[in-house]
Amino acid sequence: MPTTDRPAPSIPLMPTGAPIVVPSAAGAACAARPLSEALPRLSPDQARALLARYDVGPIDGEGQTIVVAMSGGVDSAVTALVLRERGYRVVGVNMRLYNPPDEQGFINPCCSIDAMEDARATCQRIDVPFYAMNMAKEFEAGVIDRFVREYASGRTPNPCLECNRYVKFRHLIDKARMLGAAGLATGHYARIERDEDGGYHLLRAVDERKDQSYVLHTLDQKQLAYLLFPLGRLRKTEVRELARGFGLPVADKPESQDICFVAKGEHAGFVARRLGDEAERMTTPGPIVDGAGNVLGQHRGLLHYTVGQRRGLGIAAREPLFVLRLDPRRNLLVVGPRSELATSRIVADGVSFTSGDWPETPFDCQIVVRYRGTAYPATVAPGAPGSVVVHATGLAGAVAPGQAIVFYRGDEVLGGGTIRATDAPGLSAAS
Repeated sequence: MPTTDRPAPSIPLMPTGAPIVVPSAAGAACAARPLSEALPRLSPDQARALLARYDVGPIDGEGQTIVVAMSGGVDSAVTALVLRERGYRVVGVNMRLYNPPDEQGFINPCCSIDAMEDARATCQRIDVPFYAMNMAKEFEAGVIDRFVREYASGRTPNPCLECNRYVKFRHLIDKARMLGAAGLATGHYARIERDEDGGYHLLRAVDERKDQSYVLHTLDQKQLAYLLFPLGRLRKTEVRELARGFGLPVADKPESQDICFVAKGEHAGFVARRLGDEAERMTTPGPIVDGAGNVLGQHRGLLHYTVGQRRGLGIAAREPLFVLRLDPRRNLLVVGPRSELATSRIVADGVSFTSGDWPETPFDCQIVVRYRGTAYPATVAPGAPGSVVVHATGLAGAVAPGQAIVFYRGDEVLGGGTIRATDAPGLSAAS
């Protein structure tokens, strides 16, 4: 079983100094923007008193360098703060992931210049070095290209999960190791615990409303051993309180909820532009049909729809209709009542387990099929490595091909994969 007991924190305030000058992505010196003189500066005693109220872990970082992924938001800012107070030599890194074309008229909320400056200002405030890294090439290949391919195939992808899988916890870990860092930390709300045998376990965050373990299920033992999630035992309200107490410039910055590289409601246009000549088959209007093939209306192009969608169908019916399936080959949008979304059997591929071991026999667990969704009892039957069939009980709502299915045992994440097909009447042909 994973251990959970930790020594009570006794946190010293690390020394502060003059504003730092940090290298930009190109290596040139760039002065951080001035900080407001109105921001509070805690005394060492005040800092100890504030941090002692929260479970931020023991002072265990002395002599170790830790890279912190800095998005410019409050979560990563407090992550850097907490680790600095635990004795680590913190290095803040902001990833430049995507540069939208001017004609999109869309400013990326989490890798814009403003976000980078917010991250830089935070690092200046807590007196740690800051670096900007251009990782647009890795993001393009691992996240955007996959996002476009999945939508073009009639599936619903999860780009945040892929960003974690391919960019943060593959390429950024590699860069952190190249810097000689003892680990990489992020502002994710999840916990990592080590058991008595040296194995690592991924668990839900204490704050259930902010838990992000669902999008972290691809982590393996080597990655879990290198990562730190200092916010896993904190609640969002406590994170805000710490940020305000230390006068961090992003203490009250709003959260970003949308896909970082697509403006709200613009995913269809984004995918169409990326598909180029291939976009015609997904943007051409076609029939909306029920499960029996009866034509009920016309859709605007399949890129405008996702499984489980109810609004925007433009169909008058005696009962609410939902999108059951997208059929790109025949350019059909299949709709039906909510009852036809019901399923008890899910086929998933791309499956991995955090333990690194592939199960030989079926096992019972709970499954989650959408981000911060409900957990349902299920039995997972493993097939060839990477593929499973899941038999679930009580599933309600849409189970969308392309989304992740994650296996839990209590608070612990066992692993997960990508939904490819279900036995729901309207989804049986989706694969």
